[in-house]
Amino acid sequence: MKHLLGLAAVSAALACGTAHAQVTVKIGVLSDMSSLYSDIGGPGSVAAAKMAIADFTAAHKDIKVELVTADHQNKPDIGSSIASQWFDVDKVDMIIDTPNSGVALAVSEVAKQKNGIFIVSGAAASDLTGPKCNANTIHWTYDTWMLANGTGKAMVKTGGDTWFFLTADYAFGHALERDTMAVVNANGGKVLGQVRHPLNTNDFSSFLLQAQASKAKVIGLANAGGDTINSIKQAAEFGIVKGGQSLAGLLVFASDVAALGLPTAQGLALTETWYWDMNDVNRAWTKRWQQERAGKYPTMIHAGVYAGITHYLKAVEALKSAKDGKVVVAKMKEMPTDDPLFGKGTIRADGRKIHDAYLFEVKKPAESKHPGDFYKLSLSFLLIFFN
Repeated sequence: MKHLLGLAAVSAALACGTAHAQVTVKIGVLSDMSSLYSDIGGPGSVAAAKMAIADFTAAHKDIKVELVTADHQNKPDIGSSIASQWFDVDKVDMIIDTPNSGVALAVSEVAKQKNGIFIVSGAAASDLTGPKCNANTIHWTYDTWMLANGTGKAMVKTGGDTWFFLTADYAFGHALERDTMAVVNANGGKVLGQVRHPLNTNDFSSFLLQAQASKAKVIGLANAGGDTINSIKQAAEFGIVKGGQSLAGLLVFASDVAALGLPTAQGLALTETWYWDMNDVNRAWTKRWQQERAGKYPTMIHAGVYAGITHYLKAVEALKSAKDGKVVVAKMKEMPTDDPLFGKGTIRADGRKIHDAYLFEVKKPAESKHPGDFYKLSLSFLLIFFN
């Protein structure tokens, strides 16, 4: 009789466990943790990921999430090696973030081969949803087409009809230069030339002298992070703006403006999809994020990590599984997106996340009312892509 009761208890326990089956998910934040993109992604992306996981699992006790992180060192071979190790050995289900388009393109290919999932928040190359798109990758936050059709088009329309490009010499810089050139030409402008600089360089003097000698009205900075900060600082030292030429920061983040300071950054036009000080919801989220990143300001990349993980976990919860990457991505595309930072949106068939983008101008020091009050809104537009 005791044996029969024991079997009955085990059966009841198994039945109860089945009714409340827990889904375990493993997410990897792959980013630049220590170099020129560490402020726009890096530890801030890890903080955003932790917040997304905490918020979702608090309301969905049947989902358990493990988080791992790694530094890709801005090297595609290292990034793809980490991705392979994560998918094959460590059983990571989804990789997110990954500033540096060269690394992102390599990781996207690994995700395709391993049937994992890759959500791009940090990288920009529009090729990720163009010639290099696949069924395992979603491009969430922004891309080079958006930047070109935001900042680039605005500069041409306001009289900046001759351009010279200062371009980071790798996939992201090439894509941003290409997409912006197309916009300049389509809107009646002319490109007078370009020069390409190594990634993470400290001395922009020779490149800036070539841009200055071109006499172009606009010098388009097709770079990001530390490269953008250094090129703008050194352009100020050369008196380029005082000499009548304009700088177009084609990819500028709040963290860049904080590093530059308003006296140097004032007047820059830039395009972003999320700004920390835009509304009360963003400010409240930022206050939480700053508990780990005191004195820093989150970027749209950090917001994209939070929103991307949130939508991914919704799809996993709906499927009760995270194991088949293509199936989960298909579910993410099927479900409308809705999160507190980006609001309502959709994911296009090619993996492009659609949401609003905003054209901002950096404030003058006298216009700024509190720390981190960097931008004033020039224009908002729907982030719809045709690449």
